[in-house]
Amino acid sequence: MRLTKWTKWAAIAGVTVVLASGCSLLQTKESQEIDPPQNVAGQNGKTGTAGEAVPTGASVQTGPKVTMYMKDKNNYVTPVTVQIPKNTVSVARTTLEYMVEGGPGEALSPSGFKGVLPKGTTVKGLDINADKKTATVDFSKEFAGYNEADERKVVEAVTWALTGFPNVNEVVIWVEGKPLKEMPKGRLPINGALSRAMGINLEKADGTDFGQTTPVTLYFLGQTDARESYYVPVTRMVKRTEDKATATVEQLIAGPKNGALFSVMNSTVEVPKIESANGVITVNFSDKLLGPDRKAPGEALQSVVLSLTELASDAKVQIMVGGDVKVSSTDNQSYSKPVSRPSDVNAVKL
Repeated sequence: MRLTKWTKWAAIAGVTVVLASGCSLLQTKESQEIDPPQNVAGQNGKTGTAGEAVPTGASVQTGPKVTMYMKDKNNYVTPVTVQIPKNTVSVARTTLEYMVEGGPGEALSPSGFKGVLPKGTTVKGLDINADKKTATVDFSKEFAGYNEADERKVVEAVTWALTGFPNVNEVVIWVEGKPLKEMPKGRLPINGALSRAMGINLEKADGTDFGQTTPVTLYFLGQTDARESYYVPVTRMVKRTEDKATATVEQLIAGPKNGALFSVMNSTVEVPKIESANGVITVNFSDKLLGPDRKAPGEALQSVVLSLTELASDAKVQIMVGGDVKVSSTDNQSYSKPVSRPSDVNAVKL
């Protein structure tokens, strides 16, 4: 089945704020300190493009791009990059507000995507300590109105959305001015700061024991009702290993466990040789990766880059086939030089 992708890689606005002292409600400190959005080179000097989607019915915005984390039709927490109004005062705060059920983020998203945060939730304050790279967000009491089955999804969405900003590595959640030590319904412990180490859309590989596992985050494909595809991150617990890069690509080849997701490459592809040096992860595939047209599938290469750079966001990935860096791909992107992680994933055409 050929999927029509709507992913596009672009730039996200940086945020520089200072953590306020005292025990009053958090106040947003981002105004006047947000860098204007920049067009970041995604692939060897060019912004990577792999198709675009059309939103469900909001007016076109012309402001900075933000990456929300929404629930898709299969209940996966999924990144969606949209533009917000040009006069937005607080980019990070608005990102969270757009993730509220029934909020403006749903109108900007493709059909089937819904907000993760409970209806009526407001962001009462958001501070980011740039030195510690920690964001502290204070939600209103409506934050506790989620379905218990979605408890972890709520925490994942908030954590991954805020850690998508370059100056945030950890997130602390408050409700009505008080830090949470556990989530209010299922009692998920969240005492202290949260990071992407918690994973997203967590699952366990067959034949593994949670006590003897290593997490790897993989990007597979989901599909809208309109047969447009998008990337879905899944953290899979695999047999304990020190070589997370090889384990990541092995699991991408193995494919998704859930039939709602699609593989990014054929299961007959051989596990490539992988080396890491000086911040560059080199992935050398055999020519079995290539299709009849001698091109590598673009969605596979993009997925490899997304997945491997979850190991270290500042890492670069060098794609090779048969020892050659001149790789021709179906998405017409250049992989002749090491590729950085794209700032945005699943960008919507507005």
